[in-house]
Amino acid sequence: MIRRRVRLAAGVIALIAVAAAGVYVARVASILAAYKAKMLCSEVFLAHRDPAAVRTELEVDDLAPLRYISASVDAPSRTARASVAGLIRHEAAYRDERGCVLRFGAPTGASAPLPGNEHQPDALISEPIHALDRVLDRAFGEPNPDRPRRTRAVVVVRHGRIAAERYAPGFTAETPLIGWSMTKTAMNALVGILVGEGRLALDRPVPIPEWQAADDPRRQITLDQLLRMSSGLRFDESAWNPVSDVTVMLLGRPDAGVYAASKRLGTVPGTHWQYSSGTTNIISRAIRTVINDDARYVEFPRRALFDRLQMSSAVIETDASGAFIGSSFGYATARDWARLGLLYVNDGVWGGQRILPEGWVAYTRSPAPADPEKRYGAHVWLKVAAEYSGDAVLPADAFHAIGHAGQFVTMIPSADLVVVRLGLTRYPDAWDHTAFVRDIIMAIRGTEHGT
Repeated sequence: MIRRRVRLAAGVIALIAVAAAGVYVARVASILAAYKAKMLCSEVFLAHRDPAAVRTELEVDDLAPLRYISASVDAPSRTARASVAGLIRHEAAYRDERGCVLRFGAPTGASAPLPGNEHQPDALISEPIHALDRVLDRAFGEPNPDRPRRTRAVVVVRHGRIAAERYAPGFTAETPLIGWSMTKTAMNALVGILVGEGRLALDRPVPIPEWQAADDPRRQITLDQLLRMSSGLRFDESAWNPVSDVTVMLLGRPDAGVYAASKRLGTVPGTHWQYSSGTTNIISRAIRTVINDDARYVEFPRRALFDRLQMSSAVIETDASGAFIGSSFGYATARDWARLGLLYVNDGVWGGQRILPEGWVAYTRSPAPADPEKRYGAHVWLKVAAEYSGDAVLPADAFHAIGHAGQFVTMIPSADLVVVRLGLTRYPDAWDHTAFVRDIIMAIRGTEHGT
């Protein structure tokens, strides 16, 4: 009898284990299919790239498992679909100025283009520094074919003029490229504009509806703590884990901000630094609450920032709820990413007009108090992450917008320099960004000193 019960218990445990494994596999498959549908849609309909080339890039290196997920593009409906054995399906639809949106439940439908996004003549003037040619040659080279860099675009802006520019085959100055977490820096600018208007305040709690209960300690989290990645909220940012908080938030939920805001506190706000894409989407939710008009909300980035900087290509995509996914899904041409960098190099002033409030850039570049390594400011990096950095030393005032897979906008006010590098670098150690920027600085100095 005892042996029979032991065998029965063992069988039940085995069935539970098999069921749990099955659930996990299904969750992973769903996330991967959602990723393939979303990226295929954005790259084809927003970036206007060749579908075959995009499919190939979506299956390289550690993304090889995506080869087993079938995908298709439907041009008339501007949708992309991905399927796992016909059992798990995802669809993303292009919604004009809101980019591509994963569908959850009822179709999201199309939306009318936002006004004011007509293509504008590029006002950036080219003034080439030919000494940079060799530096760019190395940037686009592939010294280790087993760990490719896949540099897509480089733009170097010195004294407000393009000193060097180059694109990989299949990309041009008109190609919008995903910035991933560089989008966070664009969100910093949007927050700065609202702070300058008195509609948000750094030292006040953010208006998140789910946090308003009297006994909810999250109601005390301030905008400053969110910008500095010091909110204290639990959030798993493991990009390598297909079922971590960040991947589920971006690819498995209709409202990224609501998902991030549902997380509980792990530490006292302001006492612990932890990088979290969820905090940016909470900020996006707070902006939506403050504007309190969805029509004005979806126009806000363009009206308040992009049009003023002539960033005519720039788009921050939304989730299915209509909220900006400010943590990750920003697209712009390399020149337009450079324009964002120029805004910060010029202390928030563009064309003689102050866009960001006085002191905002200094605040943005100041180290987060809870970060013991002083590597992070307020939605900008003060140091390049170790995996993208060698022994090169950059000027003390250098700071960076940095995104997944090797996206960089490096800003150095003392050199009046902006360096944009965009790519598909799945192996971070394949790209040494500090050495690249150092070489650019040295080449420019050599030209100035006649060497």
